[in-house]
Amino acid sequence: MSVTAAETWRPRATQQGWLSRLFDNKAFLIVMCLAPAIGLLMVFLTYPLGLGVWLAFTDTTIGQRGIYVGLENFEFLFGDPIFWNAIFFSVFYTGVATVGKFGLGLWLALLLNNHLPFKSFLRAIILLPWIVPTVLSAIAFWWIYDPQFSIISWVFIELGLRETNIDFINTAWPARWSLIAANIWRGIPFVAISLLAGLQTISPSLYEAAMLDGATAWQRFRFVTFPMLLPILAIVMTFSIIFTFTDFQLVYAITRGGPVNSTHLLATLAFQRGIPGGQLGEGAAIAVAMIPFLVFATLFSYFALARRKWQQGESND
Repeated sequence: MSVTAAETWRPRATQQGWLSRLFDNKAFLIVMCLAPAIGLLMVFLTYPLGLGVWLAFTDTTIGQRGIYVGLENFEFLFGDPIFWNAIFFSVFYTGVATVGKFGLGLWLALLLNNHLPFKSFLRAIILLPWIVPTVLSAIAFWWIYDPQFSIISWVFIELGLRETNIDFINTAWPARWSLIAANIWRGIPFVAISLLAGLQTISPSLYEAAMLDGATAWQRFRFVTFPMLLPILAIVMTFSIIFTFTDFQLVYAITRGGPVNSTHLLATLAFQRGIPGGQLGEGAAIAVAMIPFLVFATLFSYFALARRKWQQGESND
């Protein structure tokens, strides 16, 4: 029995080249898509971080290659009272400023979440302290705190509450509180807008159900608002702690770590020792000493989010 040519004809399968097969490979495409981001992170993050850690274990100075000295820089810092003062003020500055920013920011977010006239305009105005460059804000506060030309001192004198100007930045504790006030002023918009975005995601039906059950305003906040805000609250607090702890521009522009090194943060002290002082190894060691605090802030965010998953009945994997 013969078979006709039409019956035996089959289309020839096109054979893919090695390049086509390579681009059809899912793993290869993933690597290719991630390569630019990985390259940027390696150049602008991993290399500077690795170099800073290496310099912390050397006696490198500006213009002179150092040698490996082990833990000598850290041993010197542990006996340096200025270093411990910088740690104290960094933790104190971060703690007080974070509490102030979140207290006022949450209050402002709850206020803006209500139906107010010109609500959109008010939300835009509130962002101004955050979007103004830090150096400009610092210069403005430097004039506000100036011992001779301070507008705060002028108001107090005009009202008869004081006879002399207030010395904001030439004594230790007034300078510290002045820096904290400036940081709170700059940080409130970031916290308020972020928490406001979280408030917008909470379903009004939850509040209606709570009101039907007779819940007071405080109970609605405690059992509805706060638990629903916890994930974004943890993330925003983590970023706020990191930004505040590593603050440099505001402190350096207003006080430069003075008076008598009383307002140095670890970031400003590392810069002073490493660049103007020329001791790159010592400055790098101070910067490396900040890493445990930053890791703690990151772990805080992770465990707060994990706790929220547990509340929702999800696994923490």
